[in-house]
Amino acid sequence: MISIKNETFDIEAFESGRQLAEIEKSMLGALNEHPETFRFDSSKQLLFELKLRGAIIQSSRRLNRSGMSFEVFRKSKCNEAYWDRMANGGFSLKSSVKPSDAIRDIFINGRKYATECATAMVIVYYGALLELYSEELFNKLFPVIHLMNWHDIDRNLREIGIMNKEKLYLPGDRRYFDNPDVDPETPYWQGENVIDLGNGQYYGHGIGIGDAEVFIRALNRNRKEDADESAYFMDACARPNFKRLHSIQERFELNRIL
Repeated sequence: MISIKNETFDIEAFESGRQLAEIEKSMLGALNEHPETFRFDSSKQLLFELKLRGAIIQSSRRLNRSGMSFEVFRKSKCNEAYWDRMANGGFSLKSSVKPSDAIRDIFINGRKYATECATAMVIVYYGALLELYSEELFNKLFPVIHLMNWHDIDRNLREIGIMNKEKLYLPGDRRYFDNPDVDPETPYWQGENVIDLGNGQYYGHGIGIGDAEVFIRALNRNRKEDADESAYFMDACARPNFKRLHSIQERFELNRIL
């Protein structure tokens, strides 16, 4: 169930006058119907999480359509008008460009980019925040960006690199398919990071969009010869700290008013 300031939550009153997408309504219902209590400090805080989760889903779909290809780090590539390719295969934001422009370029000119699945997840979250935050706030919050799996994650997004078991999984969460019997000659198939898109669908860079069986079959095709253990869907997820990200937005907007 949902609790706002420790008060009983009226889902009909919350929905009234607010434009919620169907997936956002579905998430709201899942939170409210769950036996555990999910506590929020305000209705705005709850709305922000729903909207950011929705933006994560849309960001995943846009990245999937962008044409960005899958490559291991030693073969990665980026648009050098916005990024410097580092020796380790990651991308470092050029000091001469705006962070918002550089992130948008990945979605617009995806064919100029190639990287592996974990880095794609980080790009998804940056793309989602760029939809909710003003460009001014985004550029102020992320003046330096390094894109390489979970290394050098900005402190405001550090939680997306940490998997935890949760009482409820929702669209917008980062999930993981593990492949314990991976072929040692193709270690990059040891698992697949995905974004939960809702309705049993997931986005994973290099495989695309599909249900859990699509990802399990793809991983199982890349096991060692004597494999006897199937790839499986981990009972864990990673998610950003929605409350902190909302408080950053609120403080920024309040300071602009003052």
